[in-house]
Amino acid sequence: MSIKTVAACNFAELKDGQMKEVAFENEGKVVVYRLGDAVHATSAFCTHYGAPLAKGVLTADGRVVCPWHGACFNICTGDIEDAPAPSALYSFKTHIADGKVFVTADVTRTVKANSSRPPKLLSTGAAPAGKGVLIVGGGAGAFHTIESLREHGYSGNITVLSKEMHAPIDRTKLSKALITSSAKIEWRSASDLKIRYGTTLRLGVTVISVDTAAKQVIFEGGKESASYDQLILASGGTPRRLPIEGADLANVYTFRGIEDAKKVDAGESQLLHHRHAQEGKRMVVIGSSFISMELVVAVSKRKLASIDVIGMEEYPFERVLGREVGKGLKKYHESQGVRFHMKSKVDKIVVSESNPSQASGVVVNGQTIPADFIVMGVGVAPATEFLKQSGFTLEKDGGVKVDEYLRVRGHADVYAIGDIAWYPQVGTGESRRIEHWNVASNQGRAVGMTISGNPQPFVKIPIFWSALGQQLRYCGTGAEYEDVIIKGDPGEMKFIAYYVKDNRIVAVASMQNDPVVSKASELLRLRLMPSPDEIRGGKNLLDVDISRAESKVRIESV
Repeated sequence: MSIKTVAACNFAELKDGQMKEVAFENEGKVVVYRLGDAVHATSAFCTHYGAPLAKGVLTADGRVVCPWHGACFNICTGDIEDAPAPSALYSFKTHIADGKVFVTADVTRTVKANSSRPPKLLSTGAAPAGKGVLIVGGGAGAFHTIESLREHGYSGNITVLSKEMHAPIDRTKLSKALITSSAKIEWRSASDLKIRYGTTLRLGVTVISVDTAAKQVIFEGGKESASYDQLILASGGTPRRLPIEGADLANVYTFRGIEDAKKVDAGESQLLHHRHAQEGKRMVVIGSSFISMELVVAVSKRKLASIDVIGMEEYPFERVLGREVGKGLKKYHESQGVRFHMKSKVDKIVVSESNPSQASGVVVNGQTIPADFIVMGVGVAPATEFLKQSGFTLEKDGGVKVDEYLRVRGHADVYAIGDIAWYPQVGTGESRRIEHWNVASNQGRAVGMTISGNPQPFVKIPIFWSALGQQLRYCGTGAEYEDVIIKGDPGEMKFIAYYVKDNRIVAVASMQNDPVVSKASELLRLRLMPSPDEIRGGKNLLDVDISRAESKVRIESV
């Protein structure tokens, strides 16, 4: 350990509500923050994907938000406030002398490669008592629940029943980068979860029912059961297959997990193996929303002979992002050689004449699009089959309705998070089910706090991102928007889109305009979002003050 005290900057240069990245010794960097007369310092980089925090958003209630993906940290302690951060920041001592801000830190902790601090676990479950917490599902929600439970002092047993064969992974990298090794994207290894977090992972497990009266979960065809004090349903989604002829052929894939990524990756290279090149392979994607288009981007540099996308709307992403944004994104992808077949319905998938187990094309509007492999990206259904005979009331789509604490209505000590949860929205109270990894992550953190004895209603603003040639950022709940205000040019992949409902901005999307979406998420959280008329009149979200000490009174009054 090499502790040094360094003059980071002049105090007068650091204005109230300002943060600044400064050098520390040779290769180190820290961020200093000023709120009123108080100065704080932390590691300089987000622990998610390494974004420079000084380019993010600082709020007067002591939060710094990553400019890329919405991870949030407490600037006083470095602790995680919001996912997707998997680890906390280091916080460093500061003092002011002779008009300068001095930072005292272990030099090794200021280097980017070492800037992540493991969360301060108040408990590791070393002395478990009772049945404990049982989590059904091994995804992002499960991982962040585990972290939150231990961070907030829960000392009981934690058991995870997962159908997957690996510890929780960064699932977003599957479609964005077509990664096929779970070891490369695990948040924590199974051994780390066991030793440091006192968590038992049961992998490759299929749950068949829940006995809420006996507080037991039944799995492995009824041969095994596990008891619980609290149950968290985090089972995620099951990819849909269109009910059409040929949907189950061997080279027709859905996309959700590591095994799906392996199949698509092999399908993309299998026939080419004999040619020792990648030219000549033809890919058809059914569906024109996020998973589908992320896969298109992931394979677009692999020199495929053709990439065809089939969609029901006039433009990709039209339902979520609007017509103008969808039109601009379609223009970009066409420039990259992607062929779109929009406002189309798939008639059937054609069986190969040379191999009856394989597909050779897709029939759309009476015409056959040739294919060597096909990906169906047509959404997911809540993975709740095991609840149907367990006394749970499910929504029409198979989801589970919960209250503001994510508790399943009518069932004591049962929570539901992630893709399966219909939860009340901030501001309106209406229930919605949102299929995004980061929503599940933050819900896991909230439930972890509640079970640990600090009841935490779920009030996080949804944030998601997508790799679509440029990075798309999105925050809020824009379902059933009534108008879209566009600043910039979606066709140039550089814009901000404001989604309007009931004369309020309810969501914001952007490309190449960081940290606008991070700022928008905080304005939505604080209910300080400008009106649609102000936006139309040219108001810039980045000019709205939520950082200086004088804005704290306004924030605390919300």
